[in-house]
Amino acid sequence: MNNNRRDFLKITGLAGLGIAGSGLLGGCATAEQQSNMATIAQQAKRKHTQRFNMSGYRAPKLEKVRIGFVGLGMRGPGAVNRMSRIEGVEIMALCDLLPERAEAVKKKLQEAGTAHNPTLYSGREDAWKEMCLRTDIDLIYITTPWHLHTPIAVYAMDHDKHAATEVPAAVSMEECWQLVETSERTKKHCMMLENCCYDFFEILTLNMARQGYFGEIIHGEGAYIHQLVDLNFSKEGYQDMWRLKENMTRNGNLYPTHGLGPICQVMNINRGDAMDYLTAVQSDDFQMFEEAKKRAEGDPFYKPFVQDTYRGNMNTTTIRTKKGKTMMIQHDVTSPRPYSRIHLVSGTKGMARKWPEQKIASSHEGWLTEEEVKALEAQYTPEIVKRIGEMAKKIGGHGGMDFMMDWRLIDCLRNGLPLDQDVYDAASWTAVGLLSEWSVANRSNSIDMPDFTAGAWQTNAPVNLSLAGGGTTNVIVQ
Repeated sequence: MNNNRRDFLKITGLAGLGIAGSGLLGGCATAEQQSNMATIAQQAKRKHTQRFNMSGYRAPKLEKVRIGFVGLGMRGPGAVNRMSRIEGVEIMALCDLLPERAEAVKKKLQEAGTAHNPTLYSGREDAWKEMCLRTDIDLIYITTPWHLHTPIAVYAMDHDKHAATEVPAAVSMEECWQLVETSERTKKHCMMLENCCYDFFEILTLNMARQGYFGEIIHGEGAYIHQLVDLNFSKEGYQDMWRLKENMTRNGNLYPTHGLGPICQVMNINRGDAMDYLTAVQSDDFQMFEEAKKRAEGDPFYKPFVQDTYRGNMNTTTIRTKKGKTMMIQHDVTSPRPYSRIHLVSGTKGMARKWPEQKIASSHEGWLTEEEVKALEAQYTPEIVKRIGEMAKKIGGHGGMDFMMDWRLIDCLRNGLPLDQDVYDAASWTAVGLLSEWSVANRSNSIDMPDFTAGAWQTNAPVNLSLAGGGTTNVIVQ
């Protein structure tokens, strides 16, 4: 065994386990695959000296939040529309590779009668850099393909701007560390736009947990079970088929944060507890390769996608926390199953589950009645829902949770309040997906989670849904 191979086995934790000759890391593994897995393991073991604690950080108040948007394909236009309905927002710039997309969004702003007159940036892969160089922008809102999230967020923070990025926040462990180090160095917020943390049942259960209804939380479950085969294979879907390519080249929980984020907040991850280690198991692919073959038979466009490297249907990732609690996160965007994020919270006094029906229980004897649940909702509905819940439903974005998220972000920035999601959440929630790939490649062996907070999780304050000091931002009625 040469030195490079010995170092690789040592780094990935395979030496002495008797499994190096099987699975992905056996003879069928490419040098690139081996290198990727080794890098993930190396970066997971990194130690971090915290330069500045961004958890609970109160950035200077902004009377107006001047925003530049990057990426106007699937998610961007909706975000621009929602932000145009929030007081104290000025939409300064719109950026997309395709000029027609930027022009279409600006036209919609004008047709809606808003006062926003954004400058357009397009036509080049790095047009967003010119936008980030402006001194009259406070926040860069990123809704691009995944591989651009970290580069744009880091560049924005380095140029004196807060960053808000779609999920996942990064595509490598190195990028997770870049986000943390840049945010701490620049004292600029880096929020991952995990909208499911603002869904109505999720924040109800978060408030119930804060008020002690569930007792001590023991276990949580979340998922992203969402059949996306037609969308991923659609030529009119994701530009340059980028999301299909992600599913072709990576085998793990590629999209963990929708189910994971709300559970982490309930369980005070990074704020009183921390994820310790995880293990992941993945089924084979039973549909994606066959779908590619079927489409290629009638359309040569799909021939490059006929490869047997597709991500397996179902990934199940289990996590243990420093305080001995557990989480289970699933990912399946292929199988013909009804949509589910599970969202299950289990404590010493009660539990709740959202999918397929919203249910709450206070004992093993059965679910509470509909009337009893309504009484709990009246008792535990958080202030943010009372303040803007009905308007959020009208304006929309996944039933209103997108608007709730955007409003909360702006209200915090305008009032100098800590964000509900900080850079440590962005990094750690994203890292779960990346480390799941390592575990799958290593026959479901466990791997330690890095501590992006450098131990500060032990004293960081939990997420607080109170509007104390804020709640002053109005919704613009059109």
